[in-house]
Amino acid sequence: MTMKGLLATVLYVSLGAAQVMAADHPGRETIEKNGYKGPETCEECHPGTAKNFLNTVHWKHASKVTNVDNLDPKQEYGMKNRIYTFCNGNDIVNNLKATPKNEKGKSKLTGCNTCHPGDHLCDVGSCGTKAEAAVDCLICHSSEYDYSKRKPYTNEKGQVVMSQDRSTKAALAIGKPSVKNCMTCHETAGGGYLIKRGFAFNAENDVHAAKKMVCVDCHKTKDHKIPTGFDPNNWANDGVRLNCSGCHGEKPHKDADFNRHVARIACQTCHIPTTGGAYSKDFTKWTKLPDGFYEPTTLQKDPNKLKPVYAWYNQTVKNEPHFIGPKGSRKDKNSKIYPFKVYQAKAYYNKLNGQLLSMDFAPPMATGDTLAGVASAAKTLGIKKYEPVPGWQTIYFANSHLVTKTKALTCENCHAPNGVLDFKQLGYSGKEVQKLTSPTIYFDKAVQKQKEKEEW
Repeated sequence: MTMKGLLATVLYVSLGAAQVMAADHPGRETIEKNGYKGPETCEECHPGTAKNFLNTVHWKHASKVTNVDNLDPKQEYGMKNRIYTFCNGNDIVNNLKATPKNEKGKSKLTGCNTCHPGDHLCDVGSCGTKAEAAVDCLICHSSEYDYSKRKPYTNEKGQVVMSQDRSTKAALAIGKPSVKNCMTCHETAGGGYLIKRGFAFNAENDVHAAKKMVCVDCHKTKDHKIPTGFDPNNWANDGVRLNCSGCHGEKPHKDADFNRHVARIACQTCHIPTTGGAYSKDFTKWTKLPDGFYEPTTLQKDPNKLKPVYAWYNQTVKNEPHFIGPKGSRKDKNSKIYPFKVYQAKAYYNKLNGQLLSMDFAPPMATGDTLAGVASAAKTLGIKKYEPVPGWQTIYFANSHLVTKTKALTCENCHAPNGVLDFKQLGYSGKEVQKLTSPTIYFDKAVQKQKEKEEW
């Protein structure tokens, strides 16, 4: 995450997204008198919380993963160590550090773990009393957090440190995390503003935001373990999951026909008809920016500007060097049809074993030399024999946000001959496709809706 992207997100969310204003919190007088001293101040009322937080995905950036092919069940996976072509790196090879100087003589501190809620001296997966003291509680819990104070710098020992806002003002504004607290990191994931997920959580783009809901209203958290969905691309989790039925039930509609679809059609299929963000990158060719630095050549679109593809998904994941995506089929009763953003990227593979190679971004960011980045990452990971060759990887991203009610897909959107669902590709026979795309399925209902609009 770049500082430019971070500041853009802060500005965007502060202007447009729902926020939760912190009410007076117990201990206010103590903080006003003694100031804020980090987690030890919080633990006067919440003992043991910092230690427990060290066991969460937000701190470890990894977990054991049980629903993805070709992983070691004894190991943990996540941003800490995964190699895939959205980032083409991870916390290990792209640890926060200074880039080489570019042609303008400039260098900058950058790395994947700039979003880690520590101070970098106590980094991803660290533990012990020093790590507990390094936790940045306020970045998630303060509505007055000054994000301009959270930036990397080099201390007198030459160590890279991530500073924090531990001001009394920020500490006196603590409460439930707001949209701003979450989005500051999550909407600049992957190297830029609205690039990875491509959704803007605001009233214009999401029905939940329009109802003044915040992220943790759905991602209901206990002991800092945050529920997540089953995105084929998002592996690490805290062992707790969420889905639409948790709030809306198994029969969310007044219309019985719609409710019958719920058994095999995911809610997202009808209620998230668009997506956005990056849909392709080339890590073998970086683009030079006006400041003299480089970034991966990227194709992306704004929220609601990309159409998803649809596939059966049973919440298990096919994981191969050139493909990461949903497993499932029509015959599998645990599968439902889901919408996905298809992302494709070019990177370097090891010709000797067919595996994707990681890339240290510091060298190409300064010079555009992508193979220097591969060499640096290989050295860090202890890979001595490799032969880099370009190749493409396809990844399916789940569509989980940009939820709409008024623009949701209706019968004719799917069942017309030119509808959004490719029934043949989804496993239906020619006769079944002919039946499924007949006006007899949707005509009467569409006429009734048309009359209702005319009367309105």
